[in-house]
Order: sequence, then C-alpha cells, then structure tokens
Amino acid sequence: MLLIQPAAAPAQPAGKIPRLAIFSLSEPSSLMTEQSENRYYRALFAELRRLGRVEGQTLAVERYGRERNVAGAAALVAEVVRSNPDVVYVVGAGTQFFKAQTATIPIVGLTGDPIAIGLVQSLARPGGNITGVSVDTGPGIHGKRIELLREIFPGLGKLAFITARLVWEAVQGAAMRAAAGAAGVPLAEVLFEFPVSEAVFAAAIEQAVSSGANAIMVADLPDALAHRELIVKRIATTGLPAMYAFTESVEVGGLIAYSFDLAGLNKRVAADIDAILRGVSPGEIPYFQNTKFELSVNVKTAKALGLTVPATLLASADNVIE
Repeated sequence: MLLIQPAAAPAQPAGKIPRLAIFSLSEPSSLMTEQSENRYYRALFAELRRLGRVEGQTLAVERYGRERNVAGAAALVAEVVRSNPDVVYVVGAGTQFFKAQTATIPIVGLTGDPIAIGLVQSLARPGGNITGVSVDTGPGIHGKRIELLREIFPGLGKLAFITARLVWEAVQGAAMRAAAGAAGVPLAEVLFEFPVSEAVFAAAIEQAVSSGANAIMVADLPDALAHRELIVKRIATTGLPAMYAFTESVEVGGLIAYSFDLAGLNKRVAADIDAILRGVSPGEIPYFQNTKFELSVNVKTAKALGLTVPATLLASADNVIE
C-alpha cells in the first residue's frame, strides 16, 4: 500500500473547533478526562487548557479506550482513521497500527524507543506524520531498577520479570538479560500475550512464583498501570518483594517503583498537540526522550515484608508512603 507523506499539517480554519482523538488499548475511555483519577490525564488536560485548548469550547475530544476494542486493534485504528480527527494521541501500544493505516493524520505517541520499533528515523526530525514522547531511556533503566530492588532487599536472588512477549522479543529482552547479567542476578522471564486481562496478570504472577524467583519486577507497560491494584494485591499474597515501574503502583501498596514522570511527559504531549493544531508538521517536532525519574517507596509494605528501608534510600526517594 502506497502512503503519501504530508509536507505539513494544515492550520485550523477560523471558527472550526479542532478534534483530538485519544487512543488507548489499555485504559477505559472514562479515564481520559480532566478530572481523571490518573494524574497524567489530569496533567494533559490542564496543560491543554493553559494553552487555550478547552474541551467543549475550543477543542472536541473523541475517546477510543479499551472497551471499544471489540474487533481487534487494527479495526479500532481504522475506525479512528475513518473519523479523520485533526490529531490523535496514542497512549502505549497502537502507534504502529496508525503508521500502517495513515500517513496524513498527525499522530502524537507515548511510546518506547520510536526508532527501534520503526516509527521514525530520527528523534530530532521524525519526518512523516508521527511525533511524541518516549519513555525508553536505554538499557540502563533495567539495571537501575535491579540496583534499587537489591538495596531494599539485599537477599535478592532469582528475579522474575513480568512483561508482554511482543515487547520482550522486540526491544526489552536483550536489554533486561544484559542488566540482570551485569548485576549477577539469575532471571526468569514471565511472558504474556495481548490482549491483557486480570486473568492474564494473575496467571503471570503464579508463573513468577513457580519459577523459583524470590523477587518480582513488573515491566513498564500501560497494561500494568491500568491493572495496578490487582497486580499489587496478587503479588502481596506471594510474600515476594517487587519492583514496579509506576509511582501509582506504590500508592496502592506496592513496595518500590522507579518511574518516569508521566505527568511531565503528558505536558509535553499537550504542547505537541497544540503545535500541530497551530499548523506545525509533526515530522518537524522532535521526539522527546524522558530524562526525569521518580523513586517511590512504601514503608508500610516494607515492614509487612520484614524489610528495613535503608536511610540512604529514604533520603533519595521522591515519594515515601508511611
């Protein structure tokens, strides 16, 4: 199929209310609001408002959450493309489907490494119709998470890593194996398939326990964030320490998380959306790579696990839950 690359995104005609579509295969549409329980959606809409993009006044928002994914991701993407919004914000998995189906609708993605997964050729000048923000900061993030987990749990032996097979085989596996090898930690990969459900995560946690691991790490996938309460509760029943990738997991009882700044990244997304609606080509907007991280520790959970949180770890934590 021949896709024609646009030279630039057209500026909005006077009097026309631009349309933003938000797409997520992991989260329900009900979370995609200015009053969302998820702080990053609140940050997105607050920044859009600051930029003069107010839903119902100067911006129309269409939501394509996981509840609309009844015929498969490609079919839902096709529905969005037929609707022809002025810009699409894709949260997590899905950006590749948009790349395959449209070269004209501007896309802003919250993704992993956009070069490794074939979205763009360059971070500085993405080209085409896709830009966004990347939560991928290279293989070092895995090593840092292992280091922090070992600091709070010096008895770390075999580590079970829960992630999606698709992500593991594409970019994550080699980096995680290298990080575990460098740390001298035996690794058991626990891989699940999309689509994800509570039953899928429950089975993955059971597999992690049966692997003989004495600690767990949960990958930084949107699905893990969406199902964080179930994951944290299930892992709590195992009695194993666990490292998470989202602050929100620690807020609901997880032991420790080393996470990227999702609220800050969504402010960047809002700026990209605003620029595109002002007529800037997405291909000319640099793909932003995350550089800010948050360390969160739940002291109550540590005590329940019989762990003592080192004073140095508490001093360096951005969020401490007593």
